[in-house]
Amino acid sequence: MIKLSANLSMLFTEDTFLRRFKRAADNGFAAVEFLFPYEYKAQEILEKLEQFHLKIVLHNLPAGNWEAGERGIACHPDRVEEFKKGVDLAIAYASALGVNQLNCLSGIKLANVSDAQAENTLIENLRYAAEKLKAVNIKLLVEPINNYDIPGFILKSTKKAIEILDAVGSDNIYLQYDIYHAQRMEGELLGNITKYFERIAHLQIADNPGRNEPGTGEINYKNIFKALNKLNYQGWVGCEYKPAKETVMGLVWVDTHGLHHQ
Repeated sequence: MIKLSANLSMLFTEDTFLRRFKRAADNGFAAVEFLFPYEYKAQEILEKLEQFHLKIVLHNLPAGNWEAGERGIACHPDRVEEFKKGVDLAIAYASALGVNQLNCLSGIKLANVSDAQAENTLIENLRYAAEKLKAVNIKLLVEPINNYDIPGFILKSTKKAIEILDAVGSDNIYLQYDIYHAQRMEGELLGNITKYFERIAHLQIADNPGRNEPGTGEINYKNIFKALNKLNYQGWVGCEYKPAKETVMGLVWVDTHGLHHQ
């Protein structure tokens, strides 16, 4: 059965962040995910989880200055110590909040850094993070992101991400497969999900074009959910889309696709 997680960085944004937990629970979600928890005390978030009987299935490692346009620093040779401190911070939050997987945004390659240097830095940082997280039973995830939405993002395809994971060589690093990003860059959704299924720990969804809810674009999500059930996918599917209008109004897609929130 498909288990849906509400991405609170994208859904219920009509409310403040801490009020979105209630909104998610009121609309049938048993789990949530989001970009970053670091602006809030872990205890503030934990109180919301306990109050509304929710679990967090994913958040990201610190990713640099988000407001300034940074989308991760793992491939930046001059930010290695900052990256390592971010791993420690993420572990502290994840441990307090019961989160068992963390995603690393690899970053936009710097113009003054060679491809090889950026990739080597990324590999070494991921190797460090994978082992640190393994020690506390947390999975490390890595996500390819399309270069239309984030030009210059160093990991833009599933194939490249798998190559990086192989180079890292850890048994504690997995693929976060975002179907929207994959569709924009490469298509072959069912083929790649099947091919790399054992490497995938988390899925995220949005339709294309527009990055709105499933059923608004070209992606046949009914076929994708059918395939995931056939593959016996046990992980969560994160709803990381921009509601076309208002979040609750858009949730009709869950019923039309024959799904339950939990």
